[in-house]
Amino acid sequence: MNTLKNNMKFIKNISVLYVEDHEDIRKEIVSTLENKVKKLFVASDGEEGLLLYKKHKPDVIITDINMPKMTGIEMAKEIRELNDEVSIIVISAYNDSSFLSQAIDFGVNNFLVKPLDLIKLFKNLGKVAKTITLEKENTQMKLVLEEYKSIVDEKEIVGKMDKKGRFIYVNKPFLHTTSYKEEQVIGKRASFLLCKKEKRTLIKAISSALQTKNKIWRGKIKSFDKSGEEFYTDTIIKAIMNDKNEVKEYMCMSHNITTIESTKNYLKRQNLKNTTNLREALLHLEQYEIGINESNIVSRTNTKGIITYVNEKFVNISKYSHSELLGHNHNIIRHIDTSMNTINTMWKTIQAGEIWKGRLKNKDKHNETYVVDAVIIPIFDNKNNIIEYLGIMHDITPIIKLHEEFEETQREIIYRMGEIGETRSKETGNHVKRVAQYSRLLAKLYGLDQKNIDILFMASPMHDIGKVGIPDNILNKKGKLSPDEWEIMKTHSEIGYSILKNSSRDLLQAASIVSYMHHEKWDGSGYPQGLEKEEIHIFGRITALADVFDALGSDRCYKAAWDLEDILELFKKERGKQFEPKLIDLFFENIEEFLFIRDKYID
Repeated sequence: MNTLKNNMKFIKNISVLYVEDHEDIRKEIVSTLENKVKKLFVASDGEEGLLLYKKHKPDVIITDINMPKMTGIEMAKEIRELNDEVSIIVISAYNDSSFLSQAIDFGVNNFLVKPLDLIKLFKNLGKVAKTITLEKENTQMKLVLEEYKSIVDEKEIVGKMDKKGRFIYVNKPFLHTTSYKEEQVIGKRASFLLCKKEKRTLIKAISSALQTKNKIWRGKIKSFDKSGEEFYTDTIIKAIMNDKNEVKEYMCMSHNITTIESTKNYLKRQNLKNTTNLREALLHLEQYEIGINESNIVSRTNTKGIITYVNEKFVNISKYSHSELLGHNHNIIRHIDTSMNTINTMWKTIQAGEIWKGRLKNKDKHNETYVVDAVIIPIFDNKNNIIEYLGIMHDITPIIKLHEEFEETQREIIYRMGEIGETRSKETGNHVKRVAQYSRLLAKLYGLDQKNIDILFMASPMHDIGKVGIPDNILNKKGKLSPDEWEIMKTHSEIGYSILKNSSRDLLQAASIVSYMHHEKWDGSGYPQGLEKEEIHIFGRITALADVFDALGSDRCYKAAWDLEDILELFKKERGKQFEPKLIDLFFENIEEFLFIRDKYID
């Protein structure tokens, strides 16, 4: 029943073409399918069915074989020439090998025999619908990523290098900034653009950073274009790994900060001169601001933090007018996620006469979020007193959104992989959802920091990924496993660990720990290593309790769901045996929260 309900949520997302010449059968199936699928198109013969397919392009075709004018086989062949990926379910009163052979020849997805078993129909339709739905979601995900990629490729300087540091790709902003043509860059080492005096030191620093665990370097680079003019970039270089954790290539993304660096150098020179003509110095600064206003977000504030000037780019990104900004402090645009600790550190730095650099998350007048890289510069008079602060900012919202999209895609992939193990053992996707929610709650109650809480929440759905390596006859056996079968079943922990252990990503490393240790027991009687107490990673101890609580309360192929009272009685007995005492105590002290999660994500 749960499987049928699970199938229905996918079936409602698809359009179906149903072709049947027998009127009574057609009426019965139509009454069953309508209101359960997104759209239903009905035909009484193959010719009519072909016309409807050409007009509406439904996701799935359900067709009889023997029909007047055009058989279901003939119609399906015509449709396959238009779309060789469309899903086709054939229904026939003849369970004959010749019909089955023809159906296989043109790639039928399923073959059902009349009289039609509606449960079987919905079961097969559900499988097809789930595949179609997931494919559409994956396609949409790819389109979104392509959109973000196009934004970054349009605005940022991007290059790719092979393992020897030679360019294999550069985008248009790269060529525009350097004044080189593509054929003059491809194949050359990236170092040919660098300042000769700094080249050796910089290459050494980058190489060293790329050898670390994160395999990433970020910093300021001084380079020269084709004409010998210098330019500065804020650059990120990331090593791209293959499936063997070997460097495949290097990705380089840069933002041109030449204007900001020139401004800083100018102000530094002005301050060093300690000019006696403050009015002249400010005039120079105002003239220079005219030059940078076109490419940067600029503001000026007095020593109390009150805004005294903003340029048009500041107005455009904040959605506030000049009059709404002037006379106020920057709290008007501060996002709640920008902590007061960050703001206090910034003020402490600039009030000490030093330049502050950092990333700020803001909100515009309509509460839309935007993120800037900011440089806040103190401005001095001839007595070396600070008279105001100059802020020069660059909008990096597209890059942040792309990063968030990558993170979300990674989380989605992790979650999908977690569902794979559950699907093979005929458990619902809600099992991994509940285990993830229970694990996050326990981690928070246990006192883990937010980073580890988030990592465990995303990694715990992978606890049974190793089940992909267990044969179906053991995984879905009804009844108790034999000793030999049980030994095979227990290997799923090590299989999952082997799949994930070589990843360099923190999230997948955490997933490997969860997979490996969620069957270890506090008293050392678990498997596969027989670890005890704190030898078991806290991620494994938490996921073990979460998994057992949900498994006992759910129907499985080998058992019925336990009553809550029986589960709680077992947990009391297993305190200090199977489970860590502290976790059991936290569980009982907060039982209502666990029951709320159970009921919210009920199968």
